[in-house]
Amino acid sequence: MNQIKIMSTDLANKIAAGEVVERCMNVVKELVENSIDAFATEIKIDLIDSGIKQIKVIDNGKGMNKSDAKNAFLRHATSKLSEIDDLFNITSLGFRGEALPSVASVSQVNMKTSDGKVGTELTINGGVIEDIKESDLRRGTIITINNLFYNTPVRLKFLKNPYIELTNILDYVNKMALSYPRIKFKLSNNNKLLLNTDGSDRLLKVINDIYGLAATKKMIEIKAENNDYAISGYISYPEIVKGSAKSITVLVNGRVIKNNEIIKIIKEAYHTYIAENKYPIVIINIDVDPILIDVNIHPTKSDIKFSKFDNLKELIFNTINNKLKTFILIPEIKEVVFNQEEIKKTLDIVSEPVKLAYPNIEEITLDLEINESSTILKEEPLTNRIKEIYPVGLVHGTYIIGENENGMYIIDQHAAAERINYERYLKELTDDKKDMINLLIPLNIELSSNEFIILKEHFHILKDLGIEVEEFGVNTLVVRSHPVWLPKNNEAASINHIIDIIINKGNFNKTKFIEQVAITLACKLSIKANENLTIADMQVVIDKLRQTSNPFTCPHGRPTIVSYSKYELEKLFKRSV
Repeated sequence: MNQIKIMSTDLANKIAAGEVVERCMNVVKELVENSIDAFATEIKIDLIDSGIKQIKVIDNGKGMNKSDAKNAFLRHATSKLSEIDDLFNITSLGFRGEALPSVASVSQVNMKTSDGKVGTELTINGGVIEDIKESDLRRGTIITINNLFYNTPVRLKFLKNPYIELTNILDYVNKMALSYPRIKFKLSNNNKLLLNTDGSDRLLKVINDIYGLAATKKMIEIKAENNDYAISGYISYPEIVKGSAKSITVLVNGRVIKNNEIIKIIKEAYHTYIAENKYPIVIINIDVDPILIDVNIHPTKSDIKFSKFDNLKELIFNTINNKLKTFILIPEIKEVVFNQEEIKKTLDIVSEPVKLAYPNIEEITLDLEINESSTILKEEPLTNRIKEIYPVGLVHGTYIIGENENGMYIIDQHAAAERINYERYLKELTDDKKDMINLLIPLNIELSSNEFIILKEHFHILKDLGIEVEEFGVNTLVVRSHPVWLPKNNEAASINHIIDIIINKGNFNKTKFIEQVAITLACKLSIKANENLTIADMQVVIDKLRQTSNPFTCPHGRPTIVSYSKYELEKLFKRSV
């Protein structure tokens, strides 16, 4: 008896559904992408019970005739590919011809569609077409998915709870709205409106619809290109962060993708600007010749392979990092009251130039027509990034209070000292020229057996840093010399910190090692909280902070300084309205 048999179409579709349709979000994704490929300018998604009971997608795209409507539910039927060479030049979101038959095989489907000449309505149950009849001539498609996984109860059992399913759908639709600001998206669940964009092709307006006005006012436009890639979009001020990488939207030729390497590069561009466990709001669209990417990696089409990927990563990192270096990033404490006129200005609705007041800088006229809603610095000495601040006192032995003509400033003395020392240590550690001090009385350092074995393998690292060591007895080192930049009276503690990092580092990367040494020394050896300073000491901290390349955050991403503008102070005390 023959053991190998050809699967039935129904079985093949159910197996394919296991890859294409994992949850309700995948169904919404496939239907929305079909609407976009059909040139829809309005897409409405209505859910019942987070899509578990019903998903309805209504578009005003080009629709289908009767024959295409039937063929759309056949496996590997597509209008987007016709020959093998098309795989290397994919410009549509869908192309595999698997989504509709896979979805239909595990649900009950009703579809009304019209190309403006003929209207067709299909009823499909578990992948089987039960009825075809004429429908109205409304151009576009209405597709309703009822009772997802009703005939595969095991899959239904493992759906996430309704709140998680809804969160995943909302996150996806948000990203599509950011990708296609020219399309009007409307999403509701159980008749409650969750998203409603206007399709006006203004990305900043969509950002406002999703993240709110407070975040929108703190977005920075980016745009750059090289020989292979062009990137554009918005990045947030470091003070606007979220708790997960979902706040980073990566689009490739309009396609929402997941790529951990790109997210990692974006995080590295924000290094020391934000905490390690936080993520900025970033919307970055990557335009590339389709021949340089491969989207045919997985049925969900959420991953992409890039050619010349290093060129893309370098472009993203340099664009974001250089942009952050040109902005004043001091958080201003203010009463948040947005009136209608301010909303219009922020969302680039008015056309006349608007003057925005910021602390520490002269007034700069900004034209919101070019989507610049933040203060940009011209090429100036580092100390001019922050105007001179005069200390007047200390609160709780931790926070320096300073002032200038623009307002009042609160400076975390430990965070400020960390930033100063971090940049100093990083410069010294990366300097090829090492000035060293020979010790009259060598330092002895005792280690455990396993620590000594690990460190002995990395003696060359200590030598590269300018620390000369020798073995001295059992599991003991003697330090003969060290770099001159080690903090005075803290040389032994500094060397011990460096040795601890080497021992606990694991997989060794020189760049990351030097970075960690600089951060650790800056943290351990800087002014602490509850350490009283004189006015003269405060002035030294402020002046040195102003000279750093990033005076706004400590190496861990915490703010070093916040401000109250003179206007905000006067509002607090009812001196102005």
